[in-house]
Amino acid sequence: MTLKKLIELRHELHRHPELSGKERLTSKTLHSFLSELKPDSLTGNLGGHGIVAVFSGKAPGKTVLLRCEMDALPVSENTELPYRSLHQGVSHKCGHDGHMAILCGVASSLSDSRPATGTVVLLFQPSEETGTGAGSTIHDLRWSPDMCFALHNLPGFPVASVIVRPGTFSSASAGLVVRLTGFSSHAAEPSKGLSPAKAVAALIYYFESIQGNREGVFATVVYVNMGRNAFGTSPGNADILVTLRAPTDIELGTLSDSVVKRIKNIAHSEGLRYSVSWTDVFPAAVNSDLSAAIVAQSAEYLGLECIEPGNPFPWSEDFGHFTGRYSGALFGLGAGLNTASLHTPDYDFPDELIHPGVDLYMEVIEKALES
Repeated sequence: MTLKKLIELRHELHRHPELSGKERLTSKTLHSFLSELKPDSLTGNLGGHGIVAVFSGKAPGKTVLLRCEMDALPVSENTELPYRSLHQGVSHKCGHDGHMAILCGVASSLSDSRPATGTVVLLFQPSEETGTGAGSTIHDLRWSPDMCFALHNLPGFPVASVIVRPGTFSSASAGLVVRLTGFSSHAAEPSKGLSPAKAVAALIYYFESIQGNREGVFATVVYVNMGRNAFGTSPGNADILVTLRAPTDIELGTLSDSVVKRIKNIAHSEGLRYSVSWTDVFPAAVNSDLSAAIVAQSAEYLGLECIEPGNPFPWSEDFGHFTGRYSGALFGLGAGLNTASLHTPDYDFPDELIHPGVDLYMEVIEKALES
């Protein structure tokens, strides 16, 4: 298959982005593309709208799984690209369209030349952005891979450089929803009500103070809502949404426990009722030494620059559900030093990453099956 067709596929996926859990058209497009490559099996509806294409060798052997993501983001696109998003407020600003195109390129290569031994499972996973896709997809998988791999494009690194490290690659995170409840009053008589304003201020100050206490452990206030747009009414309740991050699952658990205790103390000191709930939970993606070495060796064999970052990345990826269960590695593919950042309106996946991405995966497959 030509690179041109893979780029055309990427652009088609880019035009029709779909949010987590709604990847119906994306799944249909991928199924149509993959069916022409005649995999040994092609299964849909994994973890929702996920797809698995399987290519088996002539002899039994290890099973290697490669995973890409299918979902887009609730971000408006700020480009004049000829293939720009046709859906207002939704766009592929994390590069999942490019990841899918790369894995389709791998499928094409495997269709032309299946592995001598073993099995390659290509997983197109839904709902990565919400952290729910990996767990539900694993539940539906019929294969237990010996090794698993996933890549993510990374702006800020040289084009087609390979970024990998043993141990934690991306951090654990969790979304915390805090609800404070008092009761409202006339704004002229605030003492007759119970406003959460002081507690909100104290909590925001506390969350901000977490920054830098320990390397890679921090909190980000992402949303605050208190009262309503009415100058005559003192507020009676408030909501605060916070993202907690840490390099390991254990550290995130410790942070979460201390945060909940502080919320309880502040709420009680102000006489407020409170509740906490959790969402968008991502475990840390922890690379095995062997899997990380296979990626690094593959990059070296292909003449690609290999970079080992000194610390885990602060962002999260739900591939941690896979590396927590199977030996595997999440690694980066440099998207360019001056490329717009991920999750921003100006970002667009660089098409020049598709070819090296396919080549790198094919080399990883060969080394993993032989390991």
